[in-house]
Amino acid sequence: MNDMTSLIKYGVVSEPFALTIQRRLPGPIERVWSYLADSDLRRQWLASGIIPAEPGKAFELTWRNDELSSSSEGKPEGFPAEHTMQSEVIAFEAPHRLVFSWPPRGEVSFELQQAGSEILLTVTHRRISDRKNMVMVGAGWHAHLDILVARLNERKPASFWQDWKRLKEEYDRLIPAE
Repeated sequence: MNDMTSLIKYGVVSEPFALTIQRRLPGPIERVWSYLADSDLRRQWLASGIIPAEPGKAFELTWRNDELSSSSEGKPEGFPAEHTMQSEVIAFEAPHRLVFSWPPRGEVSFELQQAGSEILLTVTHRRISDRKNMVMVGAGWHAHLDILVARLNERKPASFWQDWKRLKEEYDRLIPAE
């Protein structure tokens, strides 16, 4: 997964009920790390919440996906304006690795690696409950990372919900049936 020549656009099933997705980002690594660790910067592409720099500490993430781009057009019915999740830090190794729990039993890891003038971000979401959620999670991480790429490149992000809906259909085709 760390070979820059094998970087692909979509997430891949990296182990049973786990998805891994990679992105090349403009450095320096400390800047990219700040978009993972700092609540105000992370809110611009994923979710707000102060993540403690100590393993074992609890924290809360709050998503407001309608605010991630200039349009909330295309928002699927049944999705709230705000979603909150309780989590716990598993690893906090600035500026290279952040891992936290994803209830009820999942785990998400972010790994940053210098790759020439760019930073390779690897996101792995493990212990996803089933294929349906793998499709939703794959589309979600992909759409959120598209916004992160836009923010780090100082570009206007695409509509989160329109991107997510399109990606959900694509991940439904890409993720093998159980």
